[in-house]
Amino acid sequence: MEPIKITDNIYWVGAVDYDIRDFHGYLTPHGSTYNAYLIVDKKITLIDAVKHGFEDELLSRISKVVDPSKIDQVVSNHAEMDHSGALPGTLRAIGIEKPVYASAMGVKNLSGQFKGAGLNIKPIAGPLDVGSDNLVFVETRMIHWPDSMFSFLPSQGVLFSQDGFGMHLAAPERFDDEVDEDFWRPLALNYFANILTPYTAQIAKVLEKVTADGLVPQIKVICPDHGFVWRKDPAKILSLYSELVQQKPKRKAVIVFDTMWHSTEYMARELTDHLSRQGIETHYYSLKNRHRSAVATECYEAAAIIVGSPTINNQMFPSVADLLCYLKSLKMKNKIAAAFGSHGWSGEGAKLVQAELKTMGYNVPFDEVRVQWVPNEQDLLPLKALGQSISEEIKKVAGDKA
Repeated sequence: MEPIKITDNIYWVGAVDYDIRDFHGYLTPHGSTYNAYLIVDKKITLIDAVKHGFEDELLSRISKVVDPSKIDQVVSNHAEMDHSGALPGTLRAIGIEKPVYASAMGVKNLSGQFKGAGLNIKPIAGPLDVGSDNLVFVETRMIHWPDSMFSFLPSQGVLFSQDGFGMHLAAPERFDDEVDEDFWRPLALNYFANILTPYTAQIAKVLEKVTADGLVPQIKVICPDHGFVWRKDPAKILSLYSELVQQKPKRKAVIVFDTMWHSTEYMARELTDHLSRQGIETHYYSLKNRHRSAVATECYEAAAIIVGSPTINNQMFPSVADLLCYLKSLKMKNKIAAAFGSHGWSGEGAKLVQAELKTMGYNVPFDEVRVQWVPNEQDLLPLKALGQSISEEIKKVAGDKA
C-alpha cells in the first residue's frame, strides 16, 4: 500500500481493484484502478476518493505521506460512486468537518448520495488556494456526469481530469511510459467507446475550450481517475481523443450475431467471406462468446454494423436485443447498418433487428436478408449481393482508410 510520487509534492494514493469484471454492464477483464491524488503544500489537498470498500487502501497510502488528519480539504471532480463512495469513511479519518469542494451539480449529487452523513460539501466559487498555487477548475458537464469538472495546477502543469483520458486496468504500472503505446491504446479506445461515446460533442467542445484558453500547452501531466498517469507525452492521449470525437468511420465492418441451430451462423460466415473479398476489414463475432462491450469497441471505428438474429417466440434473440439496447445507449454516429437472420415458421427476428437499427439513427439502406430453415447455396445468394452493396457504401464513406 505504498504511495507513488508524481511530482515533488503530488502523490498517487488510490486503490487497485484486480477483481472487478463488470462496470455497469461494461466488461473489465483487466480490473481497474480508482485513482486519488494528494497535493502536499501549505494546504494539504486530496483530489477525489475511491470506491467504497477501498478506504483502508486509500488511507494506508495517505498515511505514508502525511497523517490523514493533516489533510485540509478535499476536491471531488466527479461524484460517481467509484470515486466518492469512500468519502464518508475517509472523512471520518481525516475530520468530518473538512470541506469537500465540488461543482454546483457535484454538491447536489454528493448531498443526495450521502444524506445524513454530515459531510461539509461546498461549491467551487473560483480558484482554490492550496498554498503556493491555486487549483483552477474547468467545468466538464456531462463528461460523463452533470457534476464533472477538471482541476488544474498551473505551476506544475498537472491536470486532474476525473474520468477523462482514463482506462480500466489493474496493473503494477502507474505511468504511461512504463508500457508500450500498443498496449495502452486499445485499452483507451475500449474505455472511450463504452463510457464516453454518448458525449463526443461535449468532449469536442471541452477540447476546443482548453485549446482556445491556452491550457493545452501548459499541460505536463494528466492524472485521470482510472488507469495510467500521463507523464511522458500527454499530447498523445489528447490527440487520440481529438481523433475519436470525430467518429470518422474506417474501412471496416462488424458482423455480430447469435444463432440457435447454426443457420444464422452460416449466414454470418457467408457474409464475412463476401465482405472480406471486397477488401473490407471484417470482424466476425458470435454473441455466445463475445461480450457486448467488446463488440461495441470494434463497432466504434467501423463503417458498418451488420446484425444477425434467429426468431424465437416471434421476437429477435435475447442476446441480440441486449446488444442493440447497449449500442443504442452509446449513440454512435456515421454507421451503415443491415440485418439478417434465419427463421422457422414466422420470421420476425431479422425484421425487428432492421427496425431497431433504424431507430438507432444508423443508415439502413438495404432490406434485411431472411432465410427460412437451413440455408442452401441458393438461399445464400442474397448475402453475396448484400455484401457487395455494403462494401460499396463503406468505400464511399471511408475510402481507403483501413
